[in-house]
Amino acid sequence: MQFLCIPVVTRTQTCHPLDPLSAAEISVVVATVRAAGATPEVRDSMRFVEVVLVEPDKQVVALADAYFFPPFQPSLLPRTKGGPIIPTKLPPRKARLVVYNKRSNETSIWIVELREVHAATRGGHHRGKVISSKVVPNVQPPMDAVEYAECEAVVKDFHPFREAMKRRGIEVMDLVMVDAWCVGYHSETDAPSRRLAKPLIFCRTESDCPMENGYARPVEGIHVLVDIQNMEILEFEDRKMIPLPPADPLRNYTSGETRGGVDRSDVKPLQIIQPEGPSFRVNGHFIQWQKWNFRIRFTPREGLVIYSVAYIDGSRGRRPVAHRLTFVEMVVPYGDPNDPHYRKNAFDAGEDGLGKNAHSLKKGCDCLGYVKYFDAHFTNFNGGVETIENCVCLHEEDHGILWKHQDWRTGLAEVRQSRRLTVSFICTVANYEYGFFWHFYQAKAEVKLTGILSLGALQPGDSRKYGTTIAPGLYAPVHQHFFVARMDMAVDCKPGEAFNQVVEVDVKVEEPGKNNVHNNAFYAEENLLKTELEAMRDCNRLSARHWIVRNTRTVNRTGQLTGYKLVPGSNCLPLAGSEAKFLRRAAFLKRNLWVTPYVPDEMHPVGEFPNKNPRVGEGLASWVQQNRSLEEADIVLWYVFGVTHIPRLEDWSVIPVERIGFMLMPHGFFNFSPAVDVPPSASDLDDKENGMSAKPIQNGVIAKL
Repeated sequence: MQFLCIPVVTRTQTCHPLDPLSAAEISVVVATVRAAGATPEVRDSMRFVEVVLVEPDKQVVALADAYFFPPFQPSLLPRTKGGPIIPTKLPPRKARLVVYNKRSNETSIWIVELREVHAATRGGHHRGKVISSKVVPNVQPPMDAVEYAECEAVVKDFHPFREAMKRRGIEVMDLVMVDAWCVGYHSETDAPSRRLAKPLIFCRTESDCPMENGYARPVEGIHVLVDIQNMEILEFEDRKMIPLPPADPLRNYTSGETRGGVDRSDVKPLQIIQPEGPSFRVNGHFIQWQKWNFRIRFTPREGLVIYSVAYIDGSRGRRPVAHRLTFVEMVVPYGDPNDPHYRKNAFDAGEDGLGKNAHSLKKGCDCLGYVKYFDAHFTNFNGGVETIENCVCLHEEDHGILWKHQDWRTGLAEVRQSRRLTVSFICTVANYEYGFFWHFYQAKAEVKLTGILSLGALQPGDSRKYGTTIAPGLYAPVHQHFFVARMDMAVDCKPGEAFNQVVEVDVKVEEPGKNNVHNNAFYAEENLLKTELEAMRDCNRLSARHWIVRNTRTVNRTGQLTGYKLVPGSNCLPLAGSEAKFLRRAAFLKRNLWVTPYVPDEMHPVGEFPNKNPRVGEGLASWVQQNRSLEEADIVLWYVFGVTHIPRLEDWSVIPVERIGFMLMPHGFFNFSPAVDVPPSASDLDDKENGMSAKPIQNGVIAKL
């Protein structure tokens, strides 16, 4: 590995190459791009959709971790004759900006190099340099909260709309809620040459309850099409008079006393404390816990991103597992063919942004125990910097029994308690809440769905085949939620190495005969996925199907290739017909697993700009048509998992938490033989060798860091 050609900065870099952009850096790159505008009109028309770090090459990350940032891990770099060639500086950081020109309706991508950043620019001078800029034709970037608010105001101020609401008995516009939804792509009229929204309308009651559930009173029969670029109403029609669902305080989500009832009093307080503090250690965005270490970052589109996941394995040292883990997209298709529900096909990451909609946990913490929080910095639409305080939550959880055995002869028993480290965030996209969790013990990814149903109104006495009537005049359409986890794996691979492959494992029943005289035999059969087209796979619970990412050149002490396996949880596939319009953009939903070789620009399975995208199969479904080899490669797993939601009568309009996810588990990864049942040792929870002793969790007061 040679680093002599790497450009250098003028002073030592204080930020790790993977650290998220700071508020100061965001201010600098925005100012740099704005100053590069050709005219005052261009500069005034700039709207900043996204500002993110340009992720550095994997070898630059390895160099930083080896020699520039603790815990200093020289083993990350390959040995060379005469020792490694170590540059004295790291490359400068770069930022990538998606900019929407409100005047010209153009979207452009800018790359800015950061040379030096101070908390405040000196005398109005910034220190960024534009490396490149290009206009991306025929796309629309994600919608922004500013546009949502302006759209609501424009619709509520539109005289025909106010008259339509009067016909429904609503004259106070402060009670009306207008949620702008991207129109998707259903025909040429939805082409991305215009920035359009088709809002959904809801209405609160006369209640003075500050937390009233307005989503429980949908206003149907009103068609509105809004030009978001110019904030004009293009189409309006009051098509059908459907009465508003009657007011019902039980559908609100405040305490029982505000809804004419009482809260439960039979649950005693449960408090968690860690009197000796947490077992994890944090240095900036670098986290160590037990034998795990990794880095985190936060982006406006994906939210939480986890990097450089590795396990410290005694004499074998640091063993990489994955380079980058994140949820890159989610799609919510609805199963009701009636207007407006057939258009409800939300791409919540690509059309909106999971990170931009994240919660500040200062407004209500979802974690218990000793908690470490991380803030997230974003640009707003006008280029200012906004901070979501306490955006990411890091904490330990007691997870019940890890292992137990009692000897029936002696009566003696051994038990180990399970502990896991959880890093998470929660976001709200209109009516739905999504919690994204990465649990470290082996490794588990989990998504929690909660919030409020997206509802429809009914004529008195009507019902809908495509939904559940949950209250008089109110029904909940059937729908699905899909999530895409992108896992850039690196099982026992140093940066620059491409020694991974993927094996599919199915359990097969042995045919009757001399090898199965008792008709009880079954076995696990492996199949190497050699190319991308071979690796388009689905889950099969009947065969306990799972997939193993193996290192082709590293073995454990039994001679087996080391690996990590992906174990699916509950899952589903789209129930819509093959010609459904949303599948033009979401062709990746048609399979549960995709595998590609690593390419830096292949990040989003739907393509970068899904909003109103007319191009069929753009993104993952197109990339795999190259049918690249996977027999020994830098492997990226794309796991698509979902849930079909048929609302229950008990749901009313508030959704209890529903959990879906998957497991990443070691498979022949460690030195012991996987064919032998080896009980977890006490050192798994008390790793004094690595200076990371697990500290006890006890009952008591919630402690926060």
